[in-house]
Amino acid sequence: MSDRLSQLSRAGVSIWLDDLSRERIETGNLAALIADSSVVGVTTNPSIFAAALASGARYDEQVRALAAAGTDVEEAVFELTTTDVRNACDQLRSVFDATGGVDGRVSIEVSPELAHDGDGTLSQAKELWAAVDRENLFIKIPATEAGLPAITATLAAGISVNVTLIFGLDRYRQVLEAHARGIEQALAAGHDVSGIQSVASFFVSRVDTEIDNRLDKIGGDTAGELKGLAGVANARLAHQLFADFVDSERWRSLADAGAAAQRPLWASTGVKNPAYSDTMYVTDLAVSGTVNTMPQATLDAFADHGEVLGDQVTGYYEHAAQVMADLAAVGVDYDDVIAVLEAEGVDKFIASWRDLLATVSDQLAGADA
Repeated sequence: MSDRLSQLSRAGVSIWLDDLSRERIETGNLAALIADSSVVGVTTNPSIFAAALASGARYDEQVRALAAAGTDVEEAVFELTTTDVRNACDQLRSVFDATGGVDGRVSIEVSPELAHDGDGTLSQAKELWAAVDRENLFIKIPATEAGLPAITATLAAGISVNVTLIFGLDRYRQVLEAHARGIEQALAAGHDVSGIQSVASFFVSRVDTEIDNRLDKIGGDTAGELKGLAGVANARLAHQLFADFVDSERWRSLADAGAAAQRPLWASTGVKNPAYSDTMYVTDLAVSGTVNTMPQATLDAFADHGEVLGDQVTGYYEHAAQVMADLAAVGVDYDDVIAVLEAEGVDKFIASWRDLLATVSDQLAGADA
């Protein structure tokens, strides 16, 4: 058992792995991470599945069967990915039971090409939920303008949601509202809301990458001293919004009805700049009641040399606000940064999705040959 990861877990941070493959499932690697590395959840995305399918012979048998049945590429992707997620849900079921359904969950994403199609998002969310058929599933829905009503409607249908692709504070406020509305509607429809979980995936490293690039263009000592501070500051301010919201009368009434708070999840926690500590987005965002989803490299780095320094968030709200004010003072346009990141995020997810389709298309053609 990794002592550093277990310390992080005891500090109230849920450690999730940002990766999945049939290789991990069938070789016992995922089970070992659950047993030895305090991993209590898994997130996936099209890039992760494309990498797994491109390098994993363990998919060959299912691909041959799908090809023989004349399955089209999108349906094949649906079958391949939901199979992996269903099996991962089963491996995490004991965690789900032990935590009362809070953790032990696996996330699967609706097609990124539906990012601006709310009705299509809701329809596919229901299809994925039914196909995986495991209560410890999360459906990932991006926090685009079209995604917000789909988030509400999916929660209202009693389906647990991982809201992804959140970069900015204004959008996060809308996500908190969308979640509350969904729970209110679920209650009105007679659902047991205690079984509806949600997380809000707030992206961290991409904020630093974009703002650091702008600071380099601005130049000067003051701009230079602000590099590497924005991602953590932005996330800390998001946590302040969360803390204020769950302390509101509106949310307390929902909690009294059995509703679970939508936990902040720190995503994009792999550090892009080698000049920075490779565990900064874990150590500096440690606070009880949050999730940190880590790529394998970040998980390994923290297990080796990460530090648990206590709550690094709730006592830093004022400092975070000052960082953002200082960035504005040197000419960083926060609203433009967030608009760029959201647009790029959707585009990158769509590109990854098309790469996944191309990978599976090639494999289906090869199996048919």
